[in-house]
Amino acid sequence: MQLYNTLSAEERAVMIDDAGKQRLTLSFYAYAKIEDPKKFRDDLFLAWNALDALGRIYVANEGINAQMSIPEENLEAFRTTLEAYDFMKGIRLNEAVEHDDHSFLKLTIKVRHKIVADGLNDDTFDVTNIGVHLKAKEFNEILDDPNTIVVDFRNHYESEVGHFKNAITPDVETFRESLPIINEQLQNHKEDKNLVMYCTGGIRCEKASAYFKHQGFKNVFQLEGGIINYAKQIEAEGLESKFIGKNFVFDNRLGERITDDIISQCHQCGKPCDNHTNCENDGCHLLFIQCDDCKAAMENCCSTECLEIIHMPLVDQVRLRTGKQVGNKVFRKGKSENLKFKHSGELPNTALAAAEKQVDIRQKVKVKKVLLGKAEHYYVKAQVGQFTIENHGLNIGDKILITGPTTGEQELILNKFIVDGAETTTAKIGDKVTFEVPFRIRLSDKLYKILN
Repeated sequence: MQLYNTLSAEERAVMIDDAGKQRLTLSFYAYAKIEDPKKFRDDLFLAWNALDALGRIYVANEGINAQMSIPEENLEAFRTTLEAYDFMKGIRLNEAVEHDDHSFLKLTIKVRHKIVADGLNDDTFDVTNIGVHLKAKEFNEILDDPNTIVVDFRNHYESEVGHFKNAITPDVETFRESLPIINEQLQNHKEDKNLVMYCTGGIRCEKASAYFKHQGFKNVFQLEGGIINYAKQIEAEGLESKFIGKNFVFDNRLGERITDDIISQCHQCGKPCDNHTNCENDGCHLLFIQCDDCKAAMENCCSTECLEIIHMPLVDQVRLRTGKQVGNKVFRKGKSENLKFKHSGELPNTALAAAEKQVDIRQKVKVKKVLLGKAEHYYVKAQVGQFTIENHGLNIGDKILITGPTTGEQELILNKFIVDGAETTTAKIGDKVTFEVPFRIRLSDKLYKILN
């Protein structure tokens, strides 16, 4: 029985591209009493691996919390695997506002002590005794009530790029930090105010609402399905969005746009921007907001120190990281003094700029392509990129596609390239090819040949 991934993220990405099938990004959660989380985990892995389902899933004695990518054609079969369990019959699947075939590239199911790390050791309250669920229209109406206090139960890097207007946005790095802060801050309003809460998909509020009811708050409400479901409902019903900006998400997209408003700044230059990136230095990986100009100048780095490190020989970079607990810090984000324009705590309700209109990712025409290799270097002044050819051949006149998390998707027709210092018309596996690239590329970028 295969109970773990056998493909790397890179290999999986190629398979997804080659399959050319639409994938859906979705999330769901359920609180339930699970007697044997390890067996539950293994059963899910076998069922979902057979459906080419990918994602990051946590299971515990208290339930399941999942963010996933599913082939659209397998959606009903996937629902069937959920409804094999009584507590997931009819479960709501929060479908993403913006889909991306590469939102998840592995199927990771982990057994945890809790499905949401809340830091609570209080077993005396009932986690199923939750606040009143509000749909988008009801949520908008209660926000207009002057007797309402609305609280964002997400972290500082999430609320910075988007939040509901006039919400309390705690300056915290984890959900567990926000519970005692809000409890203390609102002690005098347990009976006279509506405590209204929201989060990304609803799971944090499910626990928080039960906790605050246990703490004596009388009027507790929560946004049903979180920001993800709210965005779907306001579009379907033609409602005003009282959420402004972008919704941060915990997958490779790092965000999905709810409104065209940009309310945050590039952390390095201060230009209006709400695109998160991770520092290119593998010993840092700090999550921060970076505009395209700073990406080019700083090569995806958060500081000049990290920029210097990425240009060191790999052996020296590894030596610098030896003994340090770096690990996967993609979503464990602190703050840095290098980020001059970072904002948290009390946040603005007005836009700094409007985002450019994006083509709906689900409407993009699938391009038949084959992976050739990866980027090795980019010579900024000469605007020349170097690539290693790992699969298939390359010829003058070929149409190519260069893709990456920051680069996006850029197409070129090759009229000239150089192999081993000499201009040539063909390149084979193992060759290092250089040619002009009129945009910044990065080491994570992939090179494809377009076949149609």
